[in-house]
Amino acid sequence: MLNSGQQDNQGTRMRLGVEVGGTFTDLVAIGDGGITITKVPSVPQQPDEGAFNALIDSGIPIDSIEELAHGSTVATNAVLERKGFPTAFITTYGFRDILRLQRHGRSRIYDLEYAKPEPVVTRAACYEVIERVLADGSVELPLDRSSVEDSLVPQLEAGGYDAVAICLLNAYVNPVHEEALAELLGKRLPGLHVSLSSRVSREFREYERASTTSLSAYVQPVVDRYISRFVSRLDEGGFTGRFSVMQSNGGRLPAEAMQSNAVNALLSGPAAGVMGATRQAGLSGYANLITLDMGGTSTDVCMVTDGKAQLTQEYSIDGLPIRVPLIDIHTIGAGGGSVVWADDGGMLRVGPQSAGADPGPACYGRGGQAPTLTDAHVIRNTVRPEAFLGGRMAISSERSRAVFQAIADQLGMGLEDAADSAVQLANANVGRAIQLVTTERGFDPRDYVLVPFGGAGPLHAASVASDLGIAQVVVPPSAGVISAYGLIASDFTQFTSLTRRARVDDSAPDIVRQTYTSMVEEASARFKALNLEGEPSVDFIADMRFVGQAFEVPVRFDVSTLAHLTADDIRIRFNEEHHKVFFFGGASSKPVEFVSFRLGMTMVLEDVPVLSESDATIDHDSEIEIYADRAWCKGRLTSRASLVAGEPVTGPALLEDPTSTLFLPAGWQAVRDPYDNTVMTRV
Repeated sequence: MLNSGQQDNQGTRMRLGVEVGGTFTDLVAIGDGGITITKVPSVPQQPDEGAFNALIDSGIPIDSIEELAHGSTVATNAVLERKGFPTAFITTYGFRDILRLQRHGRSRIYDLEYAKPEPVVTRAACYEVIERVLADGSVELPLDRSSVEDSLVPQLEAGGYDAVAICLLNAYVNPVHEEALAELLGKRLPGLHVSLSSRVSREFREYERASTTSLSAYVQPVVDRYISRFVSRLDEGGFTGRFSVMQSNGGRLPAEAMQSNAVNALLSGPAAGVMGATRQAGLSGYANLITLDMGGTSTDVCMVTDGKAQLTQEYSIDGLPIRVPLIDIHTIGAGGGSVVWADDGGMLRVGPQSAGADPGPACYGRGGQAPTLTDAHVIRNTVRPEAFLGGRMAISSERSRAVFQAIADQLGMGLEDAADSAVQLANANVGRAIQLVTTERGFDPRDYVLVPFGGAGPLHAASVASDLGIAQVVVPPSAGVISAYGLIASDFTQFTSLTRRARVDDSAPDIVRQTYTSMVEEASARFKALNLEGEPSVDFIADMRFVGQAFEVPVRFDVSTLAHLTADDIRIRFNEEHHKVFFFGGASSKPVEFVSFRLGMTMVLEDVPVLSESDATIDHDSEIEIYADRAWCKGRLTSRASLVAGEPVTGPALLEDPTSTLFLPAGWQAVRDPYDNTVMTRV
């Protein structure tokens, strides 16, 4: 366990973020008493237990916490492990099988045994109601309330369901029947969690809307009970502050808001990391970033342009689509706990399997028998056993060497060469992930700086940057806990979406203005209901396409210019964005249409907490042997806290802090800047 930088917190008010990861649970607290950083092993079977272990280890009295922000993988794990609660699905008569029919596309076209993703709702739990709303919102057939009361309600009661997802045809245009059905079920089955597609994802495309709503309903009881347990334990400790939960769109909301739309809790941990890295790098003037979050289980990469993380509407978890705005994060199975193995053809592989928190890498001494990426670093001496987590967690190099010897023998390589090859392969996998979010979307990674964090991110960053031609790497202070910092450095944000199809003609500017006004009114009402006061900032995006296309391109509008917006302005903006993605259409005169609109309302933090490098680091400056690029070399060993701002360090070198280790290869130099970011530059 790690607890560094702790100050005298008695009598002070703290802003605290606690993030539950796959391997470790991180805590960052900032207040008048200084900065406290805590890192403890996660408890996968009881994630909130790991969070409170971190609170206990930090020594911070719960009644001194002014604001607590939380991020967790509990919703994600409920889907991946199929540990949600029994859920029913209700749709319009004739559409019962929409969750199983899905789309005709195949994610693996050459897999002869390919099977479509299994929905979280069984077919037996899918029900139909008699009603029909047309595509223009008019009611063709009213909801048959008598059949609902006489037939559907008894079936739901007999099924023992904890939640129900309601997704009626064309409810995104007119939700009157969904609202009526929810009201009826609320009266007859008051303990049932009800999720409506018109509230979760008010957009067209029936399957994606149905999938999103069913996922939200499936994890809603999980999230509700998790938050309730968390709140109960906080109350026992005398907590009187504000408790908020991170969303996958990069903003927080008060915890009670997550108890009505749990789908927004998916990917909350990775989103917090992106926001924390963006805040910290922004202090040094960097606005175009590629974030690299490499933890114990996986690696998440994301592109940030002009200080804003890229959002996407197209995401899937376990093959099931989610249609809500979330940060466009690409995840691969490459982390410190990723298992190193050889396939049937004798090729070396890293991940996606992970040793996780239990038993963890072999060097942890908790029963792990498989070689992992952390073990490879121990063998290369880029992770020193005596300095792991600031020397507060003992690990064994002998165990790492023992488990790696078998795979080295299998590959006919020396022990150090096998470990170095595993690290290089992980670097290549990470580089490919970055290309997916940059090059393949029309962006040049060389125009960005790489911002690594997580326990393993700074170890790999320079090598990944070299492979991609990136000239600078910016490593935040206490990089291993940036996700926890991002929780308290994130604004309060909510997104609303609305499908409204219309051609871009002379009436288009009025359509944009009218839609914006109505969506702002709706979002403002929600903020007021959550007691979030202040002057919010607004992000307004239209999903647009050429008429006849199947998919859309997001086009952001400057809300300050909407009053003077013209149809030509709209076409020009769309053509520019379309050309970035598809490399054509930059000056096209083809007809264009709106498909849907998204509005993000953000209550900006007035006082953003600032992270700094911890002084609780062993003060050392010596020489070390490092195995890199198939050879042992001598390098400098020092701590990041001992670096003097403005004085460069030349690689090879290891720069340590209590949460991570920064590897500086030959041909790179690093300098600590006034904001405690370590800026690495190729020389």
